[in-house]
Amino acid sequence: MERTDILVVGGGVGGIVAAITAKRCNPQKDVLILRREQTMLIPCGIPYTIGSLKNSEEDIVPDEALTSLGVRIKVDEAVLIDEKSKICKTKDDTDITYEKLILATGSEPVVPRWLEGADLKNVCTVRKDKKYLDEMLAKVKTCKKVVVLGGGFIGVEVADEINKLHKDVTIVEILPHVLAKVFDEPMCIEVEETLKLRGVKVKNRTGVKKIIGNKDKQVEGVLLDNKEVLEADSVILSMGYRPNTALIKNTNIQMNEMGFIKTNEFMGTTSPDIFAVGDCAEKRDFVTGKINPIMLASIAATEGRVAAMNLYNINTIKEHLGTVAIFSTSVGGKGFGIAGITENQARENKIDHMIGTFEGVDRHPKTLAEPHKQIVKLIVSKESGVIIGGEVMGGLSTGELVNEIGLLIQYKVHVSALLTTYIGTHPLLTAPPTSYPVIKAAEEICQKRKKLLSLA
Repeated sequence: MERTDILVVGGGVGGIVAAITAKRCNPQKDVLILRREQTMLIPCGIPYTIGSLKNSEEDIVPDEALTSLGVRIKVDEAVLIDEKSKICKTKDDTDITYEKLILATGSEPVVPRWLEGADLKNVCTVRKDKKYLDEMLAKVKTCKKVVVLGGGFIGVEVADEINKLHKDVTIVEILPHVLAKVFDEPMCIEVEETLKLRGVKVKNRTGVKKIIGNKDKQVEGVLLDNKEVLEADSVILSMGYRPNTALIKNTNIQMNEMGFIKTNEFMGTTSPDIFAVGDCAEKRDFVTGKINPIMLASIAATEGRVAAMNLYNINTIKEHLGTVAIFSTSVGGKGFGIAGITENQARENKIDHMIGTFEGVDRHPKTLAEPHKQIVKLIVSKESGVIIGGEVMGGLSTGELVNEIGLLIQYKVHVSALLTTYIGTHPLLTAPPTSYPVIKAAEEICQKRKKLLSLA
């Protein structure tokens, strides 16, 4: 029997942040993190271990962030939770008693049951498992033609990285464009054009029928819905992820209709003293209030903090009022990002809205080295004037500009407030103060609102 005060199951971003925050908020409490993996990888860095990094050793999360605070680490697998006795049983037959339990069990790649050939040699998924990842990379490096099934963020980033190894790479996406679930069409098209210029082939609007193998069960190709056959000696499945909730099957912890663990604004579950954070936990969109199956390390970190700060005492100042989706990626030195909802999502949710866009450059003067065209689109509630979404395309500063828009959404900033916002600019780091893109996009919306009011 092993005892702890706060048990965190799962060693990913949500689990790490939850454990660190729990220890800082409750220094007198023993905090134990239980994880399956000996070594943890930075999840968003996994695609870049293929080409940009030398290997997976350069993508490791150091344990010192935990151990330096006194957080204990146990490498084992949780297999059963006894809610009444507050015991977590592990694979090596250890019983761990706890006061508070935080589930950060993450997600696992989707491998469709209907997909014939998914079990062939050199058919891989993208997992947060160092040993599996190293084996996958070794296989890919010996291949010449790789097909990536799925054009989401992981699919796009993995394909772009494999392309750096001078392989023949094709992305197959059933939707009209890659990243179509996240971005509006113009940005999707820009991503695709950038990929194609770099040598990555993209096939949209077609699904896969089966993966073809030879008598040795080695993959040879992919049969598409349109009957086209793509030659391949490796196939990467990037068809989404599902929450890993196997641990709660024999408990009273409730799940929602999408298979995520139900949580309240403090990340508490339907079972007393048990919390859930990260990919396994339910999320509601900040703008629409609808359940959102979004999975991001940045969101897991926020949820980890919220849960840990509210383990013993509910603090309404720290309540979690919904998830602001903030995505960003980079292809060919170009940055693409979004915060909140897109224009398409606003239409789908019947939100009366207005948009403002501005195109400029992320340097001033633009004759400086390595300038990037920078486009910002803001989406505002027509009635209230509150910012509800934004998209950015530009250089590598895109990520922080998107984060800025995310803050505006979270704190329900009125678009007119941007016109008098103080900003800092620098020739090498930002757009010019005379045409800062977020402010210029806001100006366009304010002009539209002024015209509407004058006509009312």
